[in-house]
Amino acid sequence: MKLFSTAQESWRGTKHEQTFASLTKEISGERDELAQIISSLGYTPSKVKMVIAQVGAQLSKLNPLNLRRSDKGGGAQLELEALQSIVRGKECMWETLGALTEAGSTELDAEQLRHLADRARKQQEQLANVMRETAPERFLSGDH
Repeated sequence: MKLFSTAQESWRGTKHEQTFASLTKEISGERDELAQIISSLGYTPSKVKMVIAQVGAQLSKLNPLNLRRSDKGGGAQLELEALQSIVRGKECMWETLGALTEAGSTELDAEQLRHLADRARKQQEQLANVMRETAPERFLSGDH
């Protein structure tokens, strides 16, 4: 989640600023849905994993992928690629949970999981569009 908010900073003032603001908001809401799904399955998050996640969140504030918080050059490319990977991983998670509903799990809402997987595909496309549209400016402008 933190990488999306730091990407939002990187793209502030550009025509893609709203894309990153929307992605950050959507993914934050999805975290809440995931927590509800985990709870509905009777699981509780591991305290060790929670601590590791908090440490990771603090480290991600540094945004090692895009230290200059720029929408230009290699740092921006790495940031976009990482965001796409995160969203693809999330899509795989929703699809895996969806497969459990197909196998007979009644604790999960198949329609909710289809909606979340579809949203992840839309988010991937948004990120891919930003990458395609901005590649010439990021790499051919001489400002990298």
